[in-house]
Order: sequence, then C-alpha cells, then structure tokens
Amino acid sequence: MAQSRQRSRHGLVGRHIVAEQAVPIDAATVKTSAGAVAPVAASRAVQPGGGKGQGFFDRMFKDLSPLEVDDADLEALANAMRDASPGDPALDNPNVPAGFTYLGQFIDHDISLDLSPLSASIEDPTMIRNFRTPGLDLDCVYGAGPGPHRFLFRQDAPKFLIGQATPSPDAQGVQIPALPNDLERTRHGVALIGDHRNDENLLVAQTHLAFLKFHDKVVDHLQAAGTPGPQLFDEASKLVRWHYQWMVLHDFVERITEVGIVAKLLTEGRKFYRFKTVPFMPVEFAGAAYRLGHSMVREEYSHNRVFRPVSPRLADASLTRLFQFSSLSGDITGELGGMAALPSNWVIDWRRFYDFHTPAGTPNFEFNPSRRLDPFLTPTLHQLPGFPPTREGNLAFRNLRRGVNLGLPSGQDVASAMAKEIPLTPLTPAEIATGPDGVVAAQKGFDTAAPLWYYILKEAQVRGQGERLGPVGGRIVAEVFVGMVQGDKDSFLSQPGWTPTLPAKVPGTFFMTDLLQFVGDISPIDGITTVSTL
Repeated sequence: MAQSRQRSRHGLVGRHIVAEQAVPIDAATVKTSAGAVAPVAASRAVQPGGGKGQGFFDRMFKDLSPLEVDDADLEALANAMRDASPGDPALDNPNVPAGFTYLGQFIDHDISLDLSPLSASIEDPTMIRNFRTPGLDLDCVYGAGPGPHRFLFRQDAPKFLIGQATPSPDAQGVQIPALPNDLERTRHGVALIGDHRNDENLLVAQTHLAFLKFHDKVVDHLQAAGTPGPQLFDEASKLVRWHYQWMVLHDFVERITEVGIVAKLLTEGRKFYRFKTVPFMPVEFAGAAYRLGHSMVREEYSHNRVFRPVSPRLADASLTRLFQFSSLSGDITGELGGMAALPSNWVIDWRRFYDFHTPAGTPNFEFNPSRRLDPFLTPTLHQLPGFPPTREGNLAFRNLRRGVNLGLPSGQDVASAMAKEIPLTPLTPAEIATGPDGVVAAQKGFDTAAPLWYYILKEAQVRGQGERLGPVGGRIVAEVFVGMVQGDKDSFLSQPGWTPTLPAKVPGTFFMTDLLQFVGDISPIDGITTVSTL
C-alpha cells in the first residue's frame, strides 16, 4: 500500500561522464557553467530550488513527503496500464500529430540526462547530476561546438556532417537511390551526434537529422544575406536556437497544455517552478510530468509509401522495426556485421507525422495522430526490445519505480499544494477509480495517494479528455519550459519584442511544419522538397 516516508537529507555523490561511463565523484568538484540572471523572488508557499546550480536536479515541492510504494503494487498498476486496443482509432489524439511524440523525446534529450541507476533508491535526488543544461540550447545537437566537438562538423563550412542512406528497393522493386538522409556514422555504425540517445529509434534520429539540416539551411540563408564567414556559425546557431525555443513554447507546449498559457505565465509569473539564480531540472518534471510522451506512442506507423499499414508496401512500420533501424537499439552496426547505414527506403515522409494539410485521397498515404494522453502504454513499451520478459522490461513499471526512487510525492499531495496558489480541483478517488487501470489503482490505495506520473496521465484522461494535459500536469510542464527560457540569459526573451524572422506560413511565428518546409526535405523518396498545402 502507498504511504509517506521522511526524506533523507544526505548523500554527497554526483556523477560525471568519463568515456561514456558514469563515474562517482565528489559533488563539490563538479563545475557548472551557470550564467547570472536576475533573481526570482519565491512565493511563500513554494520555496525556490536550484541552489546547487543548473547541473543538478532539485524539487519544486520541497515540503511534500515522498510516496512510498512497494514494487509488487507498482507492478500491478503497471500491468493495468497496457493499451488493450492499440489499433483503435477512437483512442487516437486528434489534437497532436505523431511527430510531436518524438519531437518531445528530442527536447527531453536536449534538457536532461540522468545516469543514476534504476535499481536502487536514491538517498538525495537533489544530488543527481544533470548532464544536460536545463535549457533549450540544443546542446544535444551542437555539443560543445566546432572546436571541441569538431567531429560533428564539416571542415570546409560551418555545417554539420550528414550521412548517406544506402540504395534500397521500394514496394514495386524500383531502386531508391542513396540519399543524404542518415546521421553521419563510424565504421561500426555509431552515430556522430551530440547525444547518443538520439539514435535510439528511427523517428527521433530523423528528427535530429532535421535539426542538423535546419542549421545548415540557416547558414545558407545568412550567407545569402551577406553575413561574413567568421560570424556564420555563431549567428546561425543563435537564430536556430531562438526559433527552436519559440517553437517549443508555442507549438509544442501549448499544444499539449493549453493555448495562451505561455503569455499568461510570462505576464503573471510562475508560481511553482522558482529559482534564485539559474534554472534547475525539477524531479517532479523529469520523473513524472514530462514522461507524458510514453502514453502518446503508437504501436504502428505509416512511415512512408514503402513501410505503411496496408498494401502496397514492403512491410509495416511497427514500433519494434523503428528501434531496429538505429545504432543504439538496433542493427546498424557497420563492420560488426549489421547494416552500415539507414536504407534509403526508410527515410521519413514528414507529411505523415505533421499536419501539412495533405489532401484526402492522396494515393498510398495515411496520417499518424499520436495516441491519447491517458494511463495506457502500447504493448511494445510493456516489453522493451532487448530486455528480458520481466517487469524490468516494462516501461510503465520502470517509470513508476523511478518516481518512488526519486522520492516524488503523491499526485494528490501535489494537486492540493497547487490548489493553494491557483484555481484547481484535485481528482477525486472516484475519478481515479474509473477504467480497468482505476480498478487496480483503487485496490492498491492509489485512488487517494497515487504515483505522480500515473496521476498526471489519469488527470489528462479525465480532465483533458485525452487530448491535453490536465491542470496539474499542464501547469508543471508549462512553468518549467517557460522558466528554462526565462532563466537563459541568451534566449530569445533576452531581446524584448523578438518574434521569429525566418520564412513561415504566418510571418512572425514558427512551427515545426515551418521548420521542415524551410529545410526543404519533406519526403525525399518521393522527391518532395516543399508542399503547397501548408
């Protein structure tokens, strides 16, 4: 049964990456690159976090007791969170195209990297080292820049290295030529990118590639406008980051929370994500609220005209296959015996993942919405590729256990604390007890004290109709993203009144469809660079 425990206030070990291994070191020796920003006054109800600097995790709700749950109860709830009808279109989310699932994963890899083990309880989660700056600065793309990380860049231009997808047949046996649409790779297939996790599955890898090409196109754009060569990289990377930040806030965050919440928070201020000097990574966000994307994952996609749900096709584009066509999780291993690179017939058709208003009746075309925001995860995520058939391979169980190990409070306690600051009605026990997952939740006492991640997904189902996050999850996600941009002294907010300047359907805005249209690589295997329907 769920119960509270007192939080330990000790634990002095941080983590540092040495040759891609997590090596414990004394936390006092870890240096951060924090930039000074104006202090943010704390409310009386919520004390500011981030005292250890932006290189560490911390808490938004410091006065709430952790929820303690044994593994058996977590496993029972996790098993009840299996989507029983993964192909049912009634459980799709019409508000969120499927591309945002993997854009969300890409953003996650940009802002956080936690190397602490899953198996053990964490004595003091505020001593966990975050190996990403908690800001939308694209360090997962740029790394440390063309000096220290020159292996990411061309030597003849301030652009990224781009890999070649190898020739392969389509469904009719017609050869699709080699295309510049893979990540650059080593002889062993390892992607040369700023964050190895972005080659975990094909969709996040193609998203990463889109951002590499976005930078390169911005370089061309600035060069044509007369920007001097020595300034090209710095000016291009700034323009890329600013458009990315604007897009994340207005196209991603407002899509999964509520329209207008960004302007509201910028005007009225944040109530819960408070920091004195620099942003930190909140465990309530990283360990619960922002794990919303797992609920959005589909079991199968229409990837392009070659790999789609129906004939003519070579095969389906199942989630398992999307893991297979990667290096980190799959068979791209080069000289070690696997594929040398991505086959060209697996290059993405972005029209299927973002809404370009493709006309109904387009031959061999299906659009992919994401799945609804609710407590259910598609079957493949209940048995992750490469894991034994135990609860350790169940992503729902792993997320629930991670929340307990991080010492997260119950969703009900967080909701009650937030209700003291903003109009908010916590979920009732009866609301949590609805559905097959709710039956198990009530049996285990989660209807009155639920793991925060589960509570947020249930709230999205009940209060957001599965299309958006509810008031607790939505507010946490929106405040953290707005706060990270506000706390970055180099963000677009550092220039008051700035709006996007690159070409877009609506001037002064910039959405993910605008980014892909600007890149000019909408569906390479079809020779489609841009579309007129946007």
